[in-house]
Amino acid sequence: MSIAPIPVTGFNAVTVRPGPPLGGTVRADGSKNATLPLLAAAASLGRGVHLSGVPASADVQLMLGLLQRCGYRIARPVTEPSDVIVLPGPGGAELPELADAARIRASYYLVAPLLAACGHAALPWPGGCQIGDRGMDLHFKVYEAFGDQVLCDDTGYRVRAGTRRDKVALPLPFRSRGTSIAAVCRAVVSGSRLELGNPNLSPETTGVLAALRTAGWEARTSEEKIALAPPPGVPAGTVSWQVPGDKVEAGTLACAIAATGGEGRIEGVHGPDLKPFVELLDWLGIPVTLAPDAITVHRTREVSGQPLRAIASLAPDGLDADFEPPLFALALTLPGRHLFGDDINPGRHGNLLPQLALLGAEIEEITPTLCRLSGAQRLTGAAVRASPSTSANTSPSPTCWPSSPSTTSSFTR
Repeated sequence: MSIAPIPVTGFNAVTVRPGPPLGGTVRADGSKNATLPLLAAAASLGRGVHLSGVPASADVQLMLGLLQRCGYRIARPVTEPSDVIVLPGPGGAELPELADAARIRASYYLVAPLLAACGHAALPWPGGCQIGDRGMDLHFKVYEAFGDQVLCDDTGYRVRAGTRRDKVALPLPFRSRGTSIAAVCRAVVSGSRLELGNPNLSPETTGVLAALRTAGWEARTSEEKIALAPPPGVPAGTVSWQVPGDKVEAGTLACAIAATGGEGRIEGVHGPDLKPFVELLDWLGIPVTLAPDAITVHRTREVSGQPLRAIASLAPDGLDADFEPPLFALALTLPGRHLFGDDINPGRHGNLLPQLALLGAEIEEITPTLCRLSGAQRLTGAAVRASPSTSANTSPSPTCWPSSPSTTSSFTR
């Protein structure tokens, strides 16, 4: 199989041509989804943070530029191009205009750094990929719990820091990743103790907590709550954090290797982060070895033919929704009747299924978030298009906090 980027009028394209089974060893890039919250936590900490393994992602580069405009100093060691040092600014910065923050979903992570630097935050509604409306109401509940004032309109929202609270206890109605990380970063800015009930415990969240422990914070987790407490005194000096390898990149490569009947190893990932995904491959009869820092896909002798049930979940040890698209592609090559569900990103199937249909895939859409297919299917080459990102959330909740209870059905990852 050969893959090559080619220029097409108005945009870039990748052409995939038939070839031999994939094989070899590669190293996963740093995880964008882990880097963005780590940058927010670093800016919230009030001391220097040396972050290694930062990917050259457009979203990450934009976030670094936004942090600089918020008053933070960003340094890049010449000898380590994937390293970034985040240093606090002089303090008392003026609130910047951040209209281009609307280009990324993770712009909501800027609230805590802005409160630390300016005492208040003003941001446009989040943008990013078109995979369904994920509102900000639960984030606003977090800031209210810290005593902050939240105002919003059609263009965006403002958060003004309230009087510091020694302890904040807040149960979440569901395990939102973005809200859990936002609550942790807000506690770091105020130096408050936090008890967050029903938290998200994805690797991105627990990675932030592990990083904070190296900075002296006490962080305890269970399925019921996150308990966070500030370090005694005022720690000084720079701490070093490492961005893990991208688990979604590793999972996508693993599916590609399996689909072509190849054998390969992906290094640089935190193996336990891939456990729910690997369990599905094992169920399908695809032999996989999971190491602490790598995943190896072995040549498949005979697939199981058992039906795959890939349902994304926010539960601890649940399947990350971002694994669903590569599993979709793999399932189309395997016998069995396979079920897929993604209530977390309700617009994803609306983007994905029409493009797969162009390749000849026959997929039964049971509901907007649940679909089924029978394999193996023979697909044919066709031109398909990746879904574009939005410049901003097209359907934000325009009401000022407090919102009606029904708005908690829309949420942010």
